[in-house]
Amino acid sequence: MIMQTIKASVVKFAKDEDGLTIVEYAVAGGLITAAVVVAFTLLGGVVDTRIRQLCNAIIAGSC
Repeated sequence: MIMQTIKASVVKFAKDEDGLTIVEYAVAGGLITAAVVVAFTLLGGVVDTRIRQLCNAIIAGSC
């Protein structure tokens, strides 16, 4: 009797599509997070370079 209950629970879990949807959202969220991190990392270097150039231009112009 208990084996039949366990088997029925496993079959029900395997057919349940809500779990798969959650996994898909988790994977999509992870990919979006990774893309945002890469974008900020790349843009951070460009912004840092521009700010340093601006600061050096201000310092050179005020002397």
